[in-house]
Amino acid sequence: MTLLEAIKERHSVRKYIDKPIEAEKVAALQEAIARINEQTGLNIQLVVEEPRAFASGMWKYGQFSGVRNYLVMAGPKGTGAEEAVGYWGEELVLKAQTMGLSSCWVGLTYTKIPGTFTLRKGDVVHLVIALGYGTTPGVQHPLRPAEQFYEAKVAPPDWFLRGIEAALLAPTAINQQKFHFTLTGERTVRAKALFSMAGYTRIDLGIVKYHFELAAGKENFEWEK
Repeated sequence: MTLLEAIKERHSVRKYIDKPIEAEKVAALQEAIARINEQTGLNIQLVVEEPRAFASGMWKYGQFSGVRNYLVMAGPKGTGAEEAVGYWGEELVLKAQTMGLSSCWVGLTYTKIPGTFTLRKGDVVHLVIALGYGTTPGVQHPLRPAEQFYEAKVAPPDWFLRGIEAALLAPTAINQQKFHFTLTGERTVRAKALFSMAGYTRIDLGIVKYHFELAAGKENFEWEK
């Protein structure tokens, strides 16, 4: 399975079976995390076989069960870091999907367990991502018309429409999809996060930009500065 194929196959999963992630898959994820952290300055960490984060408190609201593995998406504060958390976190989510692992982005319904991860001075935990073998593959959230999410003064090229289609499949907080794309030139695209009372829109923007890039092809366009 390719990352592009994983976009269509991956759905949010909240219930997991009691099956450890194999050592070779853990190693592959750790290698990807190390590369991303070195490249971006984020402090992403993988926690395995740790059931307490989803064993009490607000986990009930999210209806999670069996979560024993998760990514701690930590790093500096600020909107730039938030977008990076979304962008690179989604790369890890899709990589996990290609390995047969389910996942779910989790903003609030978990408990921070002391000693399971470390933070540098100035770091915050933006959210976590549950990982493991799901009881089901999950279901696709309802899709709204693509035309609601972009603006183009001329007929958009195929690569742009492919990117929009992939962006609509991206996970966003409570499925809010508060983003908008504009084709500002033949090869330039603007991506914008819209306001939401629920928050997390900059993280969501990073996720949808990763999907857009993957489907549209980086060779076909540039992000507007």
